Amino acid sequence: MASDASMDIVCDFDTHELTNAVDQARKEILVRYDLKDLKVEIDVSDEKITITAQSEMALETVWGIVLQKIINRKLSPQILKKGELMKMGGSNVRIEIKLVKVLDQEIAKIVSQLIREKCPKTKPSIQGETVRVTSKSRDELQGVIAMLKTEKSVPLPLKFTNYR
Repeated sequence: MASDASMDIVCDFDTHELTNAVDQARKEILVRYDLKDLKVEIDVSDEKITITAQSEMALETVWGIVLQKIINRKLSPQILKKGELMKMGGSNVRIEIKLVKVLDQEIAKIVSQLIREKCPKTKPSIQGETVRVTSKSRDELQGVIAMLKTEKSVPLPLKFTNYR
């Protein structure tokens, strides 16, 4: 058995579940009486979700449906960063929602600092898009997981992988 236990902290989500949630939202929009004839479009790419509608009210309704379907599929709404409302031609409006897929350097520094302050027996190190935490005891790593799950200052859904 190794002398040190370690784990990686990443920010990731299941893209297939996101696609399923958007597909469910599209199906609901097709059958809803108030949205049926409004020509609402939802496009999904690797980096963003784009919603286009004929009015701001329809757009906000569709955004609520998409958000509810994402929550129902057990995805965190923190993976979404809602952009500004853009007016197109006529009364058409569009909104772009960026998908947060990686742990950027700023958030990694916040996570690392929190671990240093609250769990002094562990050693966090930033390695690209992950934060690796090592400790002599697996119980300390479990304490880090519990602390980060309850911490409100981390604005992203964290996953704990590569637990050894």
